[in-house]
Amino acid sequence: MSVVLKEVTDAAEIEALVPHVYRIFQMVSRGAALGWAVPPGPDEVRELLTGVVEGAVTGEAALLIAYASGGDVPPPAGLDPLTTRLADGSTVAGLGYWRRYSRQTHRPHADLERVAVAEAHQGRGIGRALTEGLVASARKAGIEVLTLDARGDNERALALYRTLGFNEYGRLVDFVAVGHLRYDKVFYAIDLRRPWPRL
Repeated sequence: MSVVLKEVTDAAEIEALVPHVYRIFQMVSRGAALGWAVPPGPDEVRELLTGVVEGAVTGEAALLIAYASGGDVPPPAGLDPLTTRLADGSTVAGLGYWRRYSRQTHRPHADLERVAVAEAHQGRGIGRALTEGLVASARKAGIEVLTLDARGDNERALALYRTLGFNEYGRLVDFVAVGHLRYDKVFYAIDLRRPWPRL
């Protein structure tokens, strides 16, 4: 399997992405920690992607899509592979984005709001590639501090962020409510004014 990351800056690409991103976000219904209690519908996905891409045009945001191709790319469980593949035979394996803070005093900084990898593609390094790509994109855009928050039980993601140089700077105990369950909200940041530890 090969994976290619592409930054989306053309609004004309959004409509083709909506059904694929919608499918990825369905893993929320199986407990994925993506910031929703129930998965967003296609219209909400379209609105989200549109907002991020509009921001990308002006340097306020960046959207990365991971495309997987090759003979060993698994189709999403229970779905017809023909309806989940793009015209070139690849699949949307994941996505991630950051957005600059809107508050005037926070304008030099941005928040990495979401990184999601389709269940069939997890464990193949795509989340790491997306996160590294987003950090590099933020650095190139002149972002000084890139923040993120994650659900406290998402240890796999938290471990990844730590290996990439993010540091925990706060935690709200039992803050995230999913039905009757409560999880910590963990805050991480990386200062991009300093050399990236991985380099």
